Amino acid sequence: MLHRRLFCNHISLLCLPRIPYSPPTFSHFSKHTMSSHSLPQSPPPPPPVAKKVEHVLEMFGDVRIDNYYWLRDDSRSDPEILSHLNLENNYTNSVMSGTKKFEDELFGEIKGRVKEDDISAPIRRGEYYYYKRYLEGKEYVQYCRRLVPTGESPASVHDTMPTGPDAPPEHVILDENVKARDHSFYSIGAFKVSPNNKLVAYAEDTKGDEIYTIYVIDAKTGVPVGKPLVSLTSYLEWAGDETLVYVTMDEILRPDKAWLHKLGADQSSDTCLYHEKDDMFSLDLEASESKKILFVSSESKITRFVFYLEVSKPEELRVLTPRVVGIDTSVSHRGNHFFIRRRTDELFNSELLACPVDNTSETTVLIPHRESVKIQDVQLFTDHLVVYERENGLPKIITYRLPAVGEPLKSLQSGQSVDFIDPVYSVDPSEAQFSSSILRFHYSSMRTPPSVYDYDMNTGISVLKKIETVLGGFDASNYVTERKWATASDGTQIPISIVYRKNLVKLDGSDLLLLYGYGSYEICIDPSFKASQLSLLDRGFIFAIAHIRGGGEMGRQWYENGKLLKKRNTFTDFIASAEYLIEKKYCSKEKLCIDGRSAGGLLIGAVLNMRPDLFKAAIAGVPFVDVVTTMLDPTIPLTTSEWEEWGDPRKEEFYFYMKSYSPVDNVKAQNYPNILVTAGLNDPRVMYSEPAKFVAKLRELKTDDNILLFKCELGAGHFSKSGRFERLQEDAFMYTFLLKALNIIPASASGHS
Repeated sequence: MLHRRLFCNHISLLCLPRIPYSPPTFSHFSKHTMSSHSLPQSPPPPPPVAKKVEHVLEMFGDVRIDNYYWLRDDSRSDPEILSHLNLENNYTNSVMSGTKKFEDELFGEIKGRVKEDDISAPIRRGEYYYYKRYLEGKEYVQYCRRLVPTGESPASVHDTMPTGPDAPPEHVILDENVKARDHSFYSIGAFKVSPNNKLVAYAEDTKGDEIYTIYVIDAKTGVPVGKPLVSLTSYLEWAGDETLVYVTMDEILRPDKAWLHKLGADQSSDTCLYHEKDDMFSLDLEASESKKILFVSSESKITRFVFYLEVSKPEELRVLTPRVVGIDTSVSHRGNHFFIRRRTDELFNSELLACPVDNTSETTVLIPHRESVKIQDVQLFTDHLVVYERENGLPKIITYRLPAVGEPLKSLQSGQSVDFIDPVYSVDPSEAQFSSSILRFHYSSMRTPPSVYDYDMNTGISVLKKIETVLGGFDASNYVTERKWATASDGTQIPISIVYRKNLVKLDGSDLLLLYGYGSYEICIDPSFKASQLSLLDRGFIFAIAHIRGGGEMGRQWYENGKLLKKRNTFTDFIASAEYLIEKKYCSKEKLCIDGRSAGGLLIGAVLNMRPDLFKAAIAGVPFVDVVTTMLDPTIPLTTSEWEEWGDPRKEEFYFYMKSYSPVDNVKAQNYPNILVTAGLNDPRVMYSEPAKFVAKLRELKTDDNILLFKCELGAGHFSKSGRFERLQEDAFMYTFLLKALNIIPASASGHS
């Protein structure tokens, strides 16, 4: 299901190339000396002024005047609007031109940290190892594989892919760099290898609008098999070696139909397996770990029910869990049992059930509901069950030994937990071999680069298979990570994850701090590593994440208490977190910057209106800021499916509550901090016009002389540019904006004398 979100912006680590790199000289770049090198201030050019065209919106006797409604163009082709967006981009470039030299140096520094030629941790599938390769100077990856040597032993945590001269040769299945040559944007949303390893189906997006074309190729030769399938989602699975199941969208980009496609057949003759007609529901598609079952799920924000088909009989889609409002089910398969994670209003953190495949009504509770522990996910193996849990805001992994396939399944033996090394961290599932006892997971913390571990569930042995290389003398021991708790206005304790470089930070109120927040859709923003962020930490910044209500970090009720008519808790939690950091001398108002994207951009917009005095600078990335107007319009993508998240403003109570925090509706004549707002013209999740209107209204009403910039990518969508170096360039731009707003860019690094 699509969300108005980009929840991984601060945590994603792109594997980037090597260039000669020297770490910054802290003596002349520290916060103690940068302020003495302030830039000479020259008058900035006048900002663009959007014309005002009165548009009256009335609901429940309440009249709203939207003078910038005209900025919306669903075709993204209106010359006047495109001209305005170009004026904004030109203004942004002009304001930032004085620090372009510094920005370029910062980009070189960031890019220089990451190993250029590298591969991902190989995963065994049948007779091959599969992996991605990163090439020197290239924006995109190659999808590669090698044969497992003949006579290779069964999978173990010590399994290593041979790469020497006597090893089987590497074969490049697909090179994104070749495919991307004729496109300014390129993204592969799914890459699926057929069960017999002979074919590959992949989903391609060349605009950033998340509307995909699916191609099938011969894995050895790259020769296309059949015609492409067009106008699809990236939901794609093999049902045997000659059949695909995929999902398409309706006119508001809601995944609504699941289809069966026989290779070689024309798309027009494909069979529709299921059509979800309720516009508050969207379809999902996934394969079981056993690869014998495909699950088609239909879900709203509070309800989820599941169909299944056997790969051996893909034409038969059967009901597995019924459609009951308020009950959310997810299913896995092993042998003659389904495993069902089930959530209800009473069992809000979920329970785990099992039932025979041939009698789905005969359920057994394997793990009961617990008020303090949320079942986040499950993963099945032939002999083991893995449960991903959350307790006290932290993720956990518990493994259980299962009875042999075919034997009765009435209860679980005591589980074995996996230990982690950092006080705050992130853990995510990874693909693993169903028939093995080896669990693979991704681990990271704010000072530990992304790592891949193989864990032997029989012996408890963990082996590090891959850790991202960070060049430039990075030493994790130089950094401190910790967790603190702020007190919200209603007494709720809000966890905050913090990282800083210990030899640069004083913790006396004089330090610089960047506070990140999200707080929607039950998404967990777990603390993890981002290499480019070292350019802030190594300049004396503290980085913090406020795990505010509306997210899922503290369990389902944490989410419930930050949505619908409790949504303002998200914003007041963030303000309370900022005030806590100031009170405890992590920073001061004059040194506090904030950042959030998508639904997190709504957060930034809301708190800027509520407490503009609290922050020095803010970044609102692709922000969902025109809440009432958007949620009143069911023709806009995501609106209908998100009435259960934000509320339906066609109902009076929700209308006035949403209006009380909607950023566009609450801009007023007051001083605001320095603000950078970004957008993507092809964004299907947050229409570019929302941030454009927000900026136009801020320009009209704000009473300060602080910087206000709007940067709209005209060839990208919600997730901005697609190349790995392009994304790092954006990091450099955003960090330069923050340093400029703080007035701490040395004159010698700016191009000024």
